[in-house]
Amino acid sequence: MNYHDYKQCIDACLSCAALCNHCAASCTQEENIHMMAACIRLDMECAAICYTAAQVMSLGGESAAELCAICANICNACADECAKHDNEHCRECAEACRSCASLCAAM
Repeated sequence: MNYHDYKQCIDACLSCAALCNHCAASCTQEENIHMMAACIRLDMECAAICYTAAQVMSLGGESAAELCAICANICNACADECAKHDNEHCRECAEACRSCASLCAAM
């Protein structure tokens, strides 16, 4: 498999990572930042694995399928956490995470 085979999933991972970073940064601006700690942590973890999965897929790496499975799990956990919060950046992040999880799970 190569970049073209993975393109849709790579694009979803990169978009998810960007929105997770945006969500984490936005969470630090919330009034009760302590309430957002789990969200921030999962946003950062999700962005890291999404970037890694996208990079390995673009290389056609042998561990792409395993990384995508891990990525799907972390994306789902991040989406679940973001869904607990009533703000736009968390809603956007949850949506991107669910989309990414779906594509990664299908790899």
